[in-house]
Amino acid sequence: MRLRFFRYVGLAIATALLAIGWTIAVPALSSQPASSDSVPAISEMPLQLSQQGTLHQPIQNSEFKISNYSQLTQQGRSLYESGQYAAAITVWQQAERGFAAQTDRLNQAMVLSNLALAYQQLGQFPKAMESIQQSLILVQPEQRQPERLRVLAQALTTQGSLQLAQGQTEQAVATWQQAAAAYQRIEDGAGVIRSLINQAQALQAAGLTRRAETQLEQVSQRLDRQPDTALKAAGLINFGDALRLAGKLTQSQQVLQQGLAIAEKAQSGEVAAALLSLGNTARAQQQPERALAYYQKAAIAARAPVAKVQAQLNQLSLLVETKRDAETIAAQVLPDLLALPASRTAIYARIQYARFAPPSIQTAKLLAEAVQQARDLTDQRAESYALGYLGQVYEQTGQWTEGLKLTAEALVLAQSHNAPDIAYRWQWQMGRLYKAQGGTKATVTADANYQRAIAAYNAAFTTLQSIRRELAAGNPEAQFSFRERTAEPLYRDYAELLLQPDVPSQENLKRARQVIESLQIAELENFLQEPCVASSPESIDRIINQSNSTTAAIYPIVLNDRLEVILKLPQQPELVRYRTVVDSATVNQTVRQLQLDLQEEYTFETLKTNAKTVYRWLIEPASTQLKAANVKTLVFVLDGALRNLPMAALYDGQHYLVEDYGITVALNLELQNPRPLPKALRVLGASLTDPPLAYAKLFSKLENVNAELDAIAKAGIAVTTIRDRNFTTQTFNQEINEYPFQIVHLATHGQFSSDPQKTFLLTATGSINVDDLEILFRTRGLNRTDVIELLVLSACETASGDNRAALGIAGTTVRAGARSAIASIWSLDDESSGLLMQQFYQQLGQGEITRADALRQAQRSLLHSEQYAHPRYWAPFILVGSWL
Repeated sequence: MRLRFFRYVGLAIATALLAIGWTIAVPALSSQPASSDSVPAISEMPLQLSQQGTLHQPIQNSEFKISNYSQLTQQGRSLYESGQYAAAITVWQQAERGFAAQTDRLNQAMVLSNLALAYQQLGQFPKAMESIQQSLILVQPEQRQPERLRVLAQALTTQGSLQLAQGQTEQAVATWQQAAAAYQRIEDGAGVIRSLINQAQALQAAGLTRRAETQLEQVSQRLDRQPDTALKAAGLINFGDALRLAGKLTQSQQVLQQGLAIAEKAQSGEVAAALLSLGNTARAQQQPERALAYYQKAAIAARAPVAKVQAQLNQLSLLVETKRDAETIAAQVLPDLLALPASRTAIYARIQYARFAPPSIQTAKLLAEAVQQARDLTDQRAESYALGYLGQVYEQTGQWTEGLKLTAEALVLAQSHNAPDIAYRWQWQMGRLYKAQGGTKATVTADANYQRAIAAYNAAFTTLQSIRRELAAGNPEAQFSFRERTAEPLYRDYAELLLQPDVPSQENLKRARQVIESLQIAELENFLQEPCVASSPESIDRIINQSNSTTAAIYPIVLNDRLEVILKLPQQPELVRYRTVVDSATVNQTVRQLQLDLQEEYTFETLKTNAKTVYRWLIEPASTQLKAANVKTLVFVLDGALRNLPMAALYDGQHYLVEDYGITVALNLELQNPRPLPKALRVLGASLTDPPLAYAKLFSKLENVNAELDAIAKAGIAVTTIRDRNFTTQTFNQEINEYPFQIVHLATHGQFSSDPQKTFLLTATGSINVDDLEILFRTRGLNRTDVIELLVLSACETASGDNRAALGIAGTTVRAGARSAIASIWSLDDESSGLLMQQFYQQLGQGEITRADALRQAQRSLLHSEQYAHPRYWAPFILVGSWL
């Protein structure tokens, strides 16, 4: 019955689409879609003839000629504020012609600036750019009186917004700097703040995170000096949104709550905006219940219909993403959505609704209407979205041929529009559709569809790679939503397709390995909120292929229905591939249970059972080849839940893996300029016995950490120590600049998490999160050219229940600028930790030993002891990065 129902849906859609036609015009450049989680550049409301100079009514101009044209200007403003942009344009065009006939250049420039705002709202960017350029020509030559400077400042603000929307970030920053200067000359503090926030957002979009933070610090200082008015509330809300874009989620929440309190006190219309922004921040903090509560309050507080719809759509999308019942809110939002006047905002609202509502005749109708409205407004970016999601409806209902046609047209629009952020979605969708049509190699037809699917996925992957760094530096809500929506499913689908044949080609094996590596880099960039730039990257393959190498690399890939493993052996050009038919749920469950067993001393038997299971998956099929190649060190590039599992504890039935091999975990296929440790080592060691008072109930006393530092000196290694209350950020910074330390050893509590806000280390004065950790090492990076070879974190643990917590270890290593790190992944008795560290440094002190082998020998020493034989004492220490 369902198939038949959706075939009628298909006919209904086809009828609607035939009615609107299928011609494609040459697209013009347009802006980013106004989605639930995007924050556009801050523009002023349209200029008007007024005696007030507030944020929403910014003009006071004694030279304005009050006439019928001024009434038209006010009428256009009212239409604009109600979302009737096309009608506002018609009225303002009349006013502009009237002012031109009166040679009233200032008022003409003002109306042209307003027209540009309205054209931007409709996505008509060529007309918007033409209007703003005319406005600037009219106002530039005039004497710089306050009234003229105000018009100039708003025109520049609008021009910067248009530039940013078209990817011209450097030009946008420069334009907003000019706007800020104009506002400064007329002492308009609110205008300066808006310009600084806009500059910060443009810098963030360009990946210039540090410069963006500097701008936001200036904003914070200026807002503190503002009185508590509706104007300050609006500034705080914009500031809070910008902080969220920069990944400063806790600060964003605090600033937005302050803005909400001021807006409520002033009974401002900004209350709904503050609540909506608080919901978006709570969502980025992975707090869905709080986010839903804010969205519900925002919908109630909203004065404008479009604000209410946006809050309801955010509720809808969040309910769907968290797999909860969304039918009630979907029914509630629909009447309000249909009542919105035609505008670019209304188009995207329809598209957003269709994305998250169940496929139905109503969904298809909304998308067909969105296509028509986008064409009416010549917004070809919106048209691409609408066509693409209409193709997705066909995909969901099994009508693949029709879905391919729609998706292909959406892709043509996106590509000719130079919109890779849209194009990769439709390339991926085409890959799924070809795969659904029989993308296996069982028949000639299916083989053709397989090749088409591979080509489409490859195009999507290549496109996504081209914009990955830009996304990494952007909005954390709009960035890769790894597990639910965008990046991870695309990468895994592509890898699965590449490895689908029983005997994949070497080219496919290499590509599959590259795809999963790219996913891991993207995850790390998402965690760090900035691109990962390797200073001197070196391929793991090249190191393994060296004539004297005894190292092999193992790349597990967790797919829905199987576990694939790719093996790189030393001095052998071809990759080896083997697979185990086990679904991802079983893999995850087995790994979770093994993680629990490893941390409990009474679980020896169940531990060995699960450790042997994972050994059979990852190592056993290649054990003969590993021995034949005389492999001594294993480099794991781990995937999924396996990243939180210490490979040292895998068990073959007689021995643990660490008894036979040195083990390291690599972040990806490249290392940062790897080199062996020098013979003469110098260590900077810091320890903290008692946690700060604020953390005393969360973390225990570390009785043996000072003895741990003493053991470094006993091993004959030069060490400088910072102990207990002396372990502060300031003291650490002073000491790290004194000498070229190759090793930094931090014996203090800490936690690793996939959430940067929950990844931290403790010092005597409090906690340092992963972003602030860079401050500890920043001065050294400026003053010294040598790098830290090894960062040791001996008393840390991963966040409970976080399958991606290993990102915290990787992020900490990157932030410290270290080539490698040794970290503990669960909390353990610090006496056993101290003994292991003592053995580790004794091995290093003897010289001529790799990091991996030194750790292996230290772990073996505990394993063969009577008291600490259980893996819970020695297995949690993992080496990340260079093993040399």
